[in-house]
Amino acid sequence: MSPKTDITYYLETFFKSFEPELKAKIASAGTLRSIPAGEIIMRTGQYIKHTVLIADGRVKLYREGTDGEEAFIYYLEQGNACALSMICATKQESSQIMAKAVEDTMVIMIPIQLMDELMKTYRSWYYFVIENYRSRFEELLTVLDSVIFKGMDERLDFYLRNQFKNSGVKELPITHLEIANDLNTSREVISRLLKKMEQNKKIKLFRNHIAWVE
Repeated sequence: MSPKTDITYYLETFFKSFEPELKAKIASAGTLRSIPAGEIIMRTGQYIKHTVLIADGRVKLYREGTDGEEAFIYYLEQGNACALSMICATKQESSQIMAKAVEDTMVIMIPIQLMDELMKTYRSWYYFVIENYRSRFEELLTVLDSVIFKGMDERLDFYLRNQFKNSGVKELPITHLEIANDLNTSREVISRLLKKMEQNKKIKLFRNHIAWVE
């Protein structure tokens, strides 16, 4: 079996804090799923049957409005877990968010039936869940602060800085419309503000990507 198709490989590489017995349990009961970029992983109203660990790739979480508009919440990176899926799975409630793979992504899916056992039996899982709740809550507070206290130009600057920092690249493959959807504004507003950032030599705009030059 190729290491890239083996749950144990991802657990040993990106979930090193898990105790050996926990890794063995997840490797035995979990499943590895490959998700192509652009595919929806979780839909609003969907009942959650698995807790999801991000083994590779990147996932975007957002809320849908009544008119179909999207509001960006945060990204999940390699080594993260979907805290919202943990909450919904534990309480057996339907999802209130959407999750979409923005890159080719590999996830480890753990059946919800195991949640109580993992929390009670494995201390490293307990701390992992708590840390994920804390991290995601802090990210939600950051988004809320940005919406309430910052103008759109500051929100855009903060958004791009985080995108470049988290992706670890100097050229970000993203469109003006995608940014506008994430920030819940119009493409025209984003295009105008991006042009201003380019004039201030913070970024350089290309047809299908943005380069960070500051």
